[in-house]
Amino acid sequence: MIKDNNQKNLIVLVQYKALPLKRGEVIAGLTELIENVKLEPHFVNIKLHVDSKDESKILLYEEWGDETYYNTTHMTTPHLQKFIGDSRTFLAGPPEISQWKIEKEFKSK
Repeated sequence: MIKDNNQKNLIVLVQYKALPLKRGEVIAGLTELIENVKLEPHFVNIKLHVDSKDESKILLYEEWGDETYYNTTHMTTPHLQKFIGDSRTFLAGPPEISQWKIEKEFKSK
């Protein structure tokens, strides 16, 4: 089944690498960040994933309703800026961020 109603949403993949023995701090920091991000306009969804073979690799799958908002206002929010500053103590470096547009979505019946 093809579903087309969310094709204009922006999908953002954010890949983090935790410093050794800091995975718990990364998860806690991201959880606190996401609780604030959920209150932002144009927020749709975030899923937090941990690599099944390397728990120091953490992926956020984000969905946003407005690309311009994400790339401007969201990036300057106090909660995101605080996380960026705090993350220097538990991340191995800056995250890898990529942005995607939905071409087609397939779901089971």
